[in-house]
Amino acid sequence: MLIVTYRKVFFALTGLLVLLSLASILIFGLKLGTDFTGGTLAEVRYSAQRPDVATLSQSLNAAGISGFSLRESQNNGYTLRAGNLSQDVRGKLATVFSINGKYPSTIERFTDVGPIIGKELRNKAILAIGLVLLCILLFIAFAFRKVSQPVSSWLYGLIALVTLLHDVIVPAGFFALLGHFFGAQVDTLFVTALLTILGFSIHDTIVVFDRVRENLRVNQERRAKEDFELTAGRSLNQTFVRSVNTSLTVLISLGALFFMGPESTQDFALTLIVGIVAGTYSSIALATPLLVAVAKWQGKA
Repeated sequence: MLIVTYRKVFFALTGLLVLLSLASILIFGLKLGTDFTGGTLAEVRYSAQRPDVATLSQSLNAAGISGFSLRESQNNGYTLRAGNLSQDVRGKLATVFSINGKYPSTIERFTDVGPIIGKELRNKAILAIGLVLLCILLFIAFAFRKVSQPVSSWLYGLIALVTLLHDVIVPAGFFALLGHFFGAQVDTLFVTALLTILGFSIHDTIVVFDRVRENLRVNQERRAKEDFELTAGRSLNQTFVRSVNTSLTVLISLGALFFMGPESTQDFALTLIVGIVAGTYSSIALATPLLVAVAKWQGKA
């Protein structure tokens, strides 16, 4: 398989993607949504013409609302994310959106999250991702415990974690760009998307690793001496079409959700699209080549 043969090229490409993603996160940062910081989320729909963003922003500023994020939605409305609002501001929010009755509107959703709940959600989200990664490492090390040559079983798990870190960093960096240019905020849906990406990516990676394990077993039974690089490349060849076809099927569904679904799930769908692409790339062009690189570094291949 050419990917295994030219693995250094793919390692360089992966390094570049990770560096760009980390740079995006460090420069722009991830904008935490009201789910994690506490605050208000409101969705408003206009029955006729809606005001432009500048006009509505002026109305919000005049009402004493600052540091908010305002985005257009597909249902002829807007989605407002802001800090905690006082009772006085909440009471006149309908008037603020309609700009004193000039633009008839209806508040379809209003969510208020306290700062204590937001902090608890943020901590639980970080804990959930950490536990998922730990459980994946332990599971793979156990599942591949009978495969000790030429790469130890725990190294399969460690390499899988490296690919998963790539699959988390890339969509996070992309989301930092979305937040900077389009005001996208990190909320519980974003965490759900990351966990979904981890599950999809590790499934894809294990399929390839399992084929490597099976081919090693067959070689051992036949007492065939084959270079580990050739075995890994052959395993990748055998699973390549399956991995790509599975990912394309999922991407078609996510594309339909992004273009035809509600505005509230667009960021979720887009994060999944980027993550699935990154996960498919890492399971093909990163995981197995890393196995070969580790084996050669240990002098066992």
